[in-house]
Amino acid sequence: MRVVGVIESFDDRRGDGVVRSDGGERFYFHCVSIADGTRHIEPGVRVSGERFVGHVGRDEVVAVTKSDARSEN
Repeated sequence: MRVVGVIESFDDRRGDGVVRSDGGERFYFHCVSIADGTRHIEPGVRVSGERFVGHVGRDEVVAVTKSDARSEN
């Protein structure tokens, strides 16, 4: 399932963050899931990715790709 939303937070030290979907759901992601190979992404950047149930059973987003448009929120 495709997830489209905005980076809500990102922790450089841990290398992980939260995507808030356009539907209001929150999904964990790790920097290794950023498709272009970068290891940092700013809060407010619009992204999309694939929903995935991770090894601890929580919903995550993988194959995170950035969009050119920024959130107005």
